[in-house]
Amino acid sequence: MTELLRIEDLTVSFGTSAGRVKALNNVSLSLNEGEVLCIVGESGSGKSTLALSIMGLLPHNTEISDGRIMYRDIDLLRAGPDTMRDLRGREISLVFQDAQSALNPIEAIGPQLEEVILAHSSVSLRGANKMAQDMLSEMGMADPKRVMGQYPFALSGGMCQRVMMAMALVMRPKLLIADEPTSGLDVTLQAEILHRIRELVKEQNASVLLITHDMGVVAAMANTVGVLYAGNVVETADVVPLFQRPQHPYTWSLLQALPRLDDPDKRIEPLPGTPPDMIKLPPECPFLPRCFKAQNQCRTDPKPNLVEIEGRHSVACYNPVVPADEN
Repeated sequence: MTELLRIEDLTVSFGTSAGRVKALNNVSLSLNEGEVLCIVGESGSGKSTLALSIMGLLPHNTEISDGRIMYRDIDLLRAGPDTMRDLRGREISLVFQDAQSALNPIEAIGPQLEEVILAHSSVSLRGANKMAQDMLSEMGMADPKRVMGQYPFALSGGMCQRVMMAMALVMRPKLLIADEPTSGLDVTLQAEILHRIRELVKEQNASVLLITHDMGVVAAMANTVGVLYAGNVVETADVVPLFQRPQHPYTWSLLQALPRLDDPDKRIEPLPGTPPDMIKLPPECPFLPRCFKAQNQCRTDPKPNLVEIEGRHSVACYNPVVPADEN
């Protein structure tokens, strides 16, 4: 398979009055063409920062001290503003988490959609208007012409999410970054959004970086999974091995906190404790205070590196969880 996106040792921090927030720490991930990579982790683990780093949309108080983000043969961290403007929307698109806030509140939906098309193609304004309406129709809008004339405040959260999806997909990008695209939506709309993402992958051989808290979405959508904790990648694997044989104690704990339809009597185990202070990250493993597998090496050595334990399954842990069939 052809690699489309490769992130190498990405280290990102934000300057604040309280100190530097270490949002991402030596993050390395890769995504092949035609695959879905799901990024999971608690709030504040760095998932959205990762998405904004790829798009080059980080705020001015950001420092990227190390790393590369390779999209094909382009290093996005060192690409000029003209190159990034050309790639955004045409080859790489982002669906923001809060669609209603991401849309321009003082501009109608139509011009916002048409702007993407006109910026990346030579079609006329009339052609852009038709493409925008067709895309809204694909997103399930019953009256796209009416929606084109409305403002974001007149639309429901679900309709705004459909507009954002239409805006992201109208140019048929090769890479779609979806930051919690189903959060706050009813289950019917969630299913529609995820179905459209699957269609994009199938029809265009596109790749998707899907950020989510929902492990059910991960199970349904992912080819590969990356688990983030306190700005660190602690485990990466294909989706089936990750669910069947989680190796990092954090991944194992996430799965233990989920109800199971195939095991209704299973006791749900919440993960105790809280994530560390991202300004004062310890030199050792950041999961140490919450870990049930911690040993002396975890307390004395620096945090472990991500090491491959079997094909496409890597873990950053000195004492990984032993699969049940090996007990």
